[in-house]
Amino acid sequence: MIQAWVAGFGLSLMIAGSVMAEENPTTYTRLSFDDLQGWAADDHQTALEVFQNTCRDLRDIRWEVTCDYLRTDPDPRDFFEKFFTPVLIEDGEPMLFTGYFEPELPGSRVRGDDYQHPIYAVPDDLVRGEPYFTRREIDEDRPLANRDLELAWLTDPVDLFFLQVQGSGRIRLPDGSMMRVGYGGKNGREYSSIGMALVDRGEFEPHQVSAPVIRNWVRQNRKEGRALLWENESYVFFREVSEVPADRGPLGAMNRSITEGRTIAVDPAFVTLGAPVWIEKEGAEPMNRLMIAQDTGSAIKGAQRADIFFGTGAEAGREAGKIKDSGRMVVLLPKTIAHTLVTGR
Repeated sequence: MIQAWVAGFGLSLMIAGSVMAEENPTTYTRLSFDDLQGWAADDHQTALEVFQNTCRDLRDIRWEVTCDYLRTDPDPRDFFEKFFTPVLIEDGEPMLFTGYFEPELPGSRVRGDDYQHPIYAVPDDLVRGEPYFTRREIDEDRPLANRDLELAWLTDPVDLFFLQVQGSGRIRLPDGSMMRVGYGGKNGREYSSIGMALVDRGEFEPHQVSAPVIRNWVRQNRKEGRALLWENESYVFFREVSEVPADRGPLGAMNRSITEGRTIAVDPAFVTLGAPVWIEKEGAEPMNRLMIAQDTGSAIKGAQRADIFFGTGAEAGREAGKIKDSGRMVVLLPKTIAHTLVTGR
């Protein structure tokens, strides 16, 4: 998915009470666990295990006290109900759930034959937050060539584009071995949706747009397809993370492996990375589940916006591509933080 993977601690850095943006105020509503649809039926033990993976990385004393209690091996459901308060955070925008995955793509560590599209490491002259070369400039002018930045080479520019959208991936090398790449940095340019660009042009209706549809359109319209990719000026650089075990998920924004079906990407301006988040996803396959906010992404903006991690490979990609659903998500916050946000004191 996801591109701008930047660790942060969202709510713990926010001013207490409602924060007024220029357009919409952010509101905080205290709920009870009885208000969470399907709460009692969830697998709280699995959620707790995922929470423990990143709990130690939360550097706010109010989170640290909560995480320390895990050493007592508490009952999972009792732990969440005892230490947390459900808080509905809203900014006036409707909830949107999407899905993401870790692609597995054919590639090579050396250029040759069909392997012509480089995965670049982070350039040494990239300054975080400052504009760098655009996607078009990198593709056309090749300012990064001959700088020993190529981690690997792919066979398809569309694969490269969607690898950058997802933010991590596995590269299947010619000898059958695997290398893993994770987010390293980005070029400081704004992300824009090429799917919405196709809708604006009248090529598709909004409900028709999906990753497979975009892939096919770009491949069938080579010249126009290349120009379409350039409309998203955002460009992601990678780092090799092959040391991550094959049975573990890719690294997320907290530099820890994320978990299929239990990790979501969120906007850290509203949701603390590492926080438990209850989701109530509607759509063809409803999902009521306790997730952990362990990832971020350039396209994930807003209080009611989340990307669900579906795992690795083509099947995970197909499942992730189906998701464009409404619902709501509720953040579980340590009681002291929740009280401050809800009451403003």
